[in-house]
Amino acid sequence: MKIVSWNVNGLRAVLRKNFLDYLVDENPDILCLQETKASPNDVEQLWSAAYTTYWNVAHKKGYSGTSIFTKTRPARVTYGLGLAVHDQEGRVITAEYADFFLVNVYVPNSRRELTRLAYRQQWDRDFLRYLCKLERRKPVVFCGDLNVAHTEIDLANPKANVRNHGFTPEERAGFSAFVKAGFLDTFRVFEPRGGHYTWWTPFGGARSRNIGWRIDYVLISAALRPRLQRAFIRADVPGSDHCPVGIGLR
Repeated sequence: MKIVSWNVNGLRAVLRKNFLDYLVDENPDILCLQETKASPNDVEQLWSAAYTTYWNVAHKKGYSGTSIFTKTRPARVTYGLGLAVHDQEGRVITAEYADFFLVNVYVPNSRRELTRLAYRQQWDRDFLRYLCKLERRKPVVFCGDLNVAHTEIDLANPKANVRNHGFTPEERAGFSAFVKAGFLDTFRVFEPRGGHYTWWTPFGGARSRNIGWRIDYVLISAALRPRLQRAFIRADVPGSDHCPVGIGLR
């Protein structure tokens, strides 16, 4: 089973670029999208009918949003964390499959002036509680744009970004809490070195020079480790300021 996650930074925009060709070429069993900025009524269904789609749309039009494209229909799909303080922005979709939960997440950005850092810390705590509650029933795969580079090797210029949003000690501690709870960063299971990124600023030729950040992830419950065959980053896929990431599960 191939599970892929991609922050498309606007589904309507990426549909005018390479999305449909990418979907055919990648052929994922499950595709999780973040920052769709659209409802299903805003886009024409040009993709294969093999995919059933589920959408969580922000109350604010053209903002945030997540969706799941899946070839196998889940037993149940839920939206949000069940907490009103978090569930206005379309950031979470949970699909229950026979032997695991899949959670697609677009984690809030703490913003350039860190005006949303306190909220982001609360989000991290509530999201972890949500994941642990699911995990008591069956293993969990969660993926998406987590809006944090966890360690210094996860961004090109760590020393220059220590107190910048996406690399504050508080945000990094939030990610470390996922790891401490037993979730595995799948890419790091296979690749211990730096230089692998998933987001690049659109300015200054950052992507061509590979001056980026790894802020998009797939994490899994430790119970799924025996089934994990590979983890990958598709840095060569254009269309967004992020690139797709994914895993193969046996």
